[in-house]
Amino acid sequence: MKRSDFIKTGVAATALSTSGLSLLSSFSKPDQQKRITILHSNDVHSHIDPFPADHSKYPNLGGAARRMNYINKVKAQNPNTLIFDAGDAFQGTPYFNFYGGELEYKVMSKLGYHASTIGNHEFDNGIDNIAAQLEHADFDLISSNYDLKNTSLDGLVKKHQIYDVGQFKVGVFGVGIELEGLVSKDLYKEAKYLDPIEIAKDEVKYLKEEQKCDLVICLSHIGYKYNSDKIDDIKLAKATKDIDLIIGGHTHTFLEEPQVFKNSAGKDVMVNQVGWAGLQLGQIEFYFDDANNVQAVESSIAHI
Repeated sequence: MKRSDFIKTGVAATALSTSGLSLLSSFSKPDQQKRITILHSNDVHSHIDPFPADHSKYPNLGGAARRMNYINKVKAQNPNTLIFDAGDAFQGTPYFNFYGGELEYKVMSKLGYHASTIGNHEFDNGIDNIAAQLEHADFDLISSNYDLKNTSLDGLVKKHQIYDVGQFKVGVFGVGIELEGLVSKDLYKEAKYLDPIEIAKDEVKYLKEEQKCDLVICLSHIGYKYNSDKIDDIKLAKATKDIDLIIGGHTHTFLEEPQVFKNSAGKDVMVNQVGWAGLQLGQIEFYFDDANNVQAVESSIAHI
């Protein structure tokens, strides 16, 4: 059976603190041993601490300590867990102003992140600062559509990465937003923006067809949706094929559930984004059959 036979467009996502996961399949008892858990965040913006108790909208919510507690619980339930971020870990609290990103990358490393992509605010202290802060990152920085060969990030940023998780191969690539007009040229220097759709097609072909990855995930910092011709996650999903999940960022979109779109081959691809500031953590469970095909999917959003 193919993946598209099981992922339905009526995706349901609920907080684990209430009614738990919602199964997106006709299979009532998928094999728990053939499961990969994906946890993801985006646009955390240096929010290491929870919001203050007197905050008008998010009192006492968020914070790296709570995120770590939740991550540890999930990993205890399923060691086959991967943790990703869709960019803009930097900028937003005095921690960035004082440490320049060092603390953010150290915290992400401590939390066990496997990879992040580059958001536009990673450039706020300049591209050379990103290179300097990578000394503190025990995770991969992945960007496929920024040509970095004439910059200090050359050789430090990966175009893609394959993670062996149990018996499965998970291929990951990343795309970022156009920097011109958004970031000062003196901050990104000789970094060049390449068309994310065309780059995604190349990356997916390599990961899926050549490397035979069982899952292909895109870490995207291009934005969920625009009412213009500007490339967004929805356009990316529809214009490509063989991407299983797009983890989005940049627009701070609080999706109540992953959205499902038809790709260029008429199959389903999920797009998710969990707001900003580390207030939420997305969780998606992929269950596989004996042939390593996706059999079922569950999704939820944890409110941190």
